[in-house]
Amino acid sequence: MSGEDKPTVQPIAVAPPPAVPVTDVLVAAAELPMGQNIQAPDLRWQPWPNDALSAGYITRTSSPKGMEEIVGSITRSNFLAGEPIRPQKLARSDGGFLAAVLPAGMRAVAITIDTRGSNTAGGFILPNDHVDIIRTYRDEDVGRGNGDAQASETLLQDIRVLAIGQIVQEKNGNNVVTGETATLALTPAQAELVTMAQKAGQLSLSLRSLVDSGRISDPTLEARPETALTVVRFGVAKQQSRR
Repeated sequence: MSGEDKPTVQPIAVAPPPAVPVTDVLVAAAELPMGQNIQAPDLRWQPWPNDALSAGYITRTSSPKGMEEIVGSITRSNFLAGEPIRPQKLARSDGGFLAAVLPAGMRAVAITIDTRGSNTAGGFILPNDHVDIIRTYRDEDVGRGNGDAQASETLLQDIRVLAIGQIVQEKNGNNVVTGETATLALTPAQAELVTMAQKAGQLSLSLRSLVDSGRISDPTLEARPETALTVVRFGVAKQQSRR
């Protein structure tokens, strides 16, 4: 067989994989933080496998004008780039920002904090964090006959922070910063409790770990008489049962 041409090997034809059926889904073109007012550049249509479609997605087939309808909405939580847009995580911008991101049945209540952050975990508390509210006040019963006595108690647990911002007031025709506020998401009963507590003492915020969010036995500790108080007398802190 030497000197003879070898037979040509024909390549094996490989069939292309079957095309995966897709549908255009409206997604975030970039990362969208909570409270973002959505504009057209924030959105795009992206092919999405039909097998991975969810009932909450906005598709070009069912909503050809879905992008135009979503523009102007406010995000109630964060979106990652490429994440499908879901109406459940949006609110119309007819009202204010807080009204849009506030869960149904909750109330936004602002409490005064100091500008140095000494009663807000050193100023490291940010929107969407969860905190405990601690009340510090002068205990008349404990302090009677023993000088001035300060007491502290955990008023509420696992409270979501909506915003951290400054109070701007007008003075002599100029806007001046007079303090800071922390706006909290509270139930109506909690809102009444915090408003009254702020009148009678000082409120501080204690930052909770992310893994501790939702781990509370009772969100209204004021209803539990067995909760201990921290009483400070002559600079010495002691635990005392509530009567």
